Amino acid sequence: MYYVYILKLSDAELYTGYTRDLKNRKKKYDSGSVKSTKNKRPLSLVHYEAYLLESDARRRKKYLKTTEGKYFLKKQLKDLFEKIK
Repeated sequence: MYYVYILKLSDAELYTGYTRDLKNRKKKYDSGSVKSTKNKRPLSLVHYEAYLLESDARRRKKYLKTTEGKYFLKKQLKDLFEKIK
């Protein structure tokens, strides 16, 4: 399985990525060993999707990083963001 995931960073920004091992990847973020998010901890996993094919996960991640994808994601997760403010 391949996972596309969304992290909410300490500055309220969203970070999108994909991985084959979601639990291990999250541990790396939490420990600060991922350079891109090291200074934006604590972070929380707010959404993930599972895919059988890596190509599908990559395509979804690429879409979610577009303007249209970010809009879709914020709309989809609107209730969650209102609860955690």
